[in-house]
Amino acid sequence: MTELQRLLQAYDAYRAAGQACALASVVAVAGSAYRRPGARMLVTDDGQLTGAISGGCLEGDARQRARRTIQQGRPALITYDSTDPDDDLQFGSALGCQGVVQILLEPLDFQNPDNPMELLRRWAAGEEEVGVLATIYSVEGAEGAAHVGQRLLLTSSGQLTGNLGVETAAYEAVLADARAALQAGQPATRRYTLGAGGIHVSLEVLRPPVRLTVYGAGNDVQPLVRLAAGLGWRVEVVDGRPAQAQAARFPEAESVRVLPLEQVPQQPAADSFALLMTHNYYYDLAVLRHLLPGPARYIGLLGPRKKYERLLSDLQQDFPAAAGRLAGRVYSPVGLNLGAETPEEIALSVVAEIQAVLAGRPAGFLRDSPHPIHPPLQADALHLADGRVEAVCSL
Repeated sequence: MTELQRLLQAYDAYRAAGQACALASVVAVAGSAYRRPGARMLVTDDGQLTGAISGGCLEGDARQRARRTIQQGRPALITYDSTDPDDDLQFGSALGCQGVVQILLEPLDFQNPDNPMELLRRWAAGEEEVGVLATIYSVEGAEGAAHVGQRLLLTSSGQLTGNLGVETAAYEAVLADARAALQAGQPATRRYTLGAGGIHVSLEVLRPPVRLTVYGAGNDVQPLVRLAAGLGWRVEVVDGRPAQAQAARFPEAESVRVLPLEQVPQQPAADSFALLMTHNYYYDLAVLRHLLPGPARYIGLLGPRKKYERLLSDLQQDFPAAAGRLAGRVYSPVGLNLGAETPEEIALSVVAEIQAVLAGRPAGFLRDSPHPIHPPLQADALHLADGRVEAVCSL
């Protein structure tokens, strides 16, 4: 289950019970921080928490402030600043992160179809598209021109929804920047000048869950499916053996199908991540032949390197350009070099490799990387009028 799915589940329970709640969202970050823009946490009026906006150091203070926004019925922007490490450790939030994190706290109106949770629900329930969610999180000296909490959701198909209407000041500029963020696949924060004031907008990139097709339904696939599903990935298990391809063996999978070898070529072209774990040479060959012309960006093959070399040799008899079509897409032997031995360890190495490919990262030890853990965000100047909040790690 993804973090968003957990939040929606909790939101629905609170709405059914009539229990007031607020949403805390990370909208801007400068420097180092545990979570990035888009991290969210639900807070009820009696202090129950779902989700996380940090590693635990901000939640206690944010919970109290979120409950206050429920009582007051209006949003608030909170700034946590730990850029002075000595001062922060002694007097501030004790983060030690040397960064600035801004949290937007909003009481949720269950009757408003455009409240942020309902907007996110509509995106998650639609087609599996990348989207950009633009959120006005600060209005300074431009009251009436725009309002904190107004949002615009743009999907890759061009669909627009939300309560940021065309009559809103800076609408066209926000839409243009949302399109740029969508094309680049990179979040950003922007400031737009309106008269003597301005508004600050967070541009969050929304990505659908990973789709992973696992060919093979042996016992070694079970821990991999559990781990991948735990990350919120949508996993399909496919095998030619009816005795193995049973839903009861893979309760976490979205679907389990029996697919005889001779029917593999008739399947639609797959664009998901694919894993070949059948332990059957000819089934693997049929699947590779099927995936060869398709758009699948990752094909993991269980087994020694010599197995892939033989498979490639057989493929090239019918497709001389097979090596070029599969170059950069086949990972064999599959998985990161973790010294994995057991099925659970192998599952960890494979899922970690897919995550690295998904994020465009080389894996390896973070301590050996000269780069920041997270790429820098595209950001205009942060709005710090709210000043610094003193908080302690109290959860």
